Amino acid sequence: MHVHFIAIGGSAMHNLAIALNRKSYKVTGSDDEIFEPSKGRLNKEGILPKTMGWNADSISSNIDAIILGMHARIDNPELLRAQELGLKIYSYPEFIYEQSKDKTRLVIGGSHGKTSITSMVLHVMDRLSIETDYLVGALLDGFDCMVQLSDAKYIVIEGDEYLSSPLDLKPKFHWYAPHIAIITGIAWDHINVFPTFENYLDQFKIFTDKIEQQGTLAYYSKDEELNKLSRVVRPDIKQIQYNIPSYKIESGITTITVEGKNYPLQVFGEHNLQNILGAKLMLNEIGISDHDFYTALTSFKGAAKRLETIAKNDTTIIYKDFAHSPSKLKATTQAVKQQFPDRKLIACMELHTFSSLQKEFLPQYKNCMENADKAYVYYNPKVVEHKKLPPISIDLVKKAFASENVTVFIDSNELTNQIKKENLENSNLLLMSSGNFNGVDLNEFAQKLIK
Repeated sequence: MHVHFIAIGGSAMHNLAIALNRKSYKVTGSDDEIFEPSKGRLNKEGILPKTMGWNADSISSNIDAIILGMHARIDNPELLRAQELGLKIYSYPEFIYEQSKDKTRLVIGGSHGKTSITSMVLHVMDRLSIETDYLVGALLDGFDCMVQLSDAKYIVIEGDEYLSSPLDLKPKFHWYAPHIAIITGIAWDHINVFPTFENYLDQFKIFTDKIEQQGTLAYYSKDEELNKLSRVVRPDIKQIQYNIPSYKIESGITTITVEGKNYPLQVFGEHNLQNILGAKLMLNEIGISDHDFYTALTSFKGAAKRLETIAKNDTTIIYKDFAHSPSKLKATTQAVKQQFPDRKLIACMELHTFSSLQKEFLPQYKNCMENADKAYVYYNPKVVEHKKLPPISIDLVKKAFASENVTVFIDSNELTNQIKKENLENSNLLLMSSGNFNGVDLNEFAQKLIK
């Protein structure tokens, strides 16, 4: 089968391309620009486009399927040629569903914690030798490709609510029709796509409507919006609530106690503990016992860029985290402060996404970094301009965060120089962004700080 990817360089797209190549599909693709690590990984598999750009002549009737990435535009010349030829055009979530129609689908949805729960579920299934396919949004230890499609009975899918493709403007997670679903929480995001909170909420109602007959929905019990949503879920769907397990923190180690047995963890924070219970409930539904789950989880080190330790010594730990939305910032800073209450916490975040740089959205950040002793917020005015958004000011951002510990930077060199001046003894540093602070190698920067 010959599959051609339009916009092959995307995070999920290039992983799917690699997965299909390994299944002996003929895989070709195109893009106008491909960055690392996608570029290197596609090259290693022998499917990196020889030239960058779009070429309508590369599309012929010999192609069995087109997979269209969100990065492509509706006037893309390859897409137009595919439409002229009447080729089958999929968004990648639609293609994933087609490949998993006969599997038991476990789908993780929610505004935060999706990658963490997906990672936990996959880690436990791997440790218990339960074969499963998967689609996950972050690179995990022990996995060299974040999509797998095989003859496995199960598939574990991270259910992103962002749009599927330029031709398919519904959220990705509406495609997956789960047998076992979870919603971690609802906090307004993707303002460019869902301009009101009510519109954003509607997407989760549709997600629950898509659950298979007699399916299961787990949800976090302390989320007000989820409690409202639970009251209008179809009656045939089994609903399970979860909260936070009983735990203790000693010498920087979090331990869960279940039926008198202690399970020391390598991750921490109440947000992670919520995620652990959610992952457990999903796996209980396919017959995994609590003891087997927690035993397997003790070796789980977390997903990449989710409270990932990138440098440490006896008195300092430096973390890298993907957190950028208000709820994620609050949960992440709170987790580090709670885990190390006697250490100073310096929390640094970058406003980088379309939503975070919107004047209308900024007030959502109120007090979200108040748990830090010092909070540094960075944004690049050129990124605001590139996204064609109205300019924002330092004063506007500081006012939005609404806590005295916040200092705002618009020059990444000034920010890194300020961090270098900090006395990091008996301190933790948290670097949070979906970007890289205008080209800073965070791992190298962290290593230099602690030397």
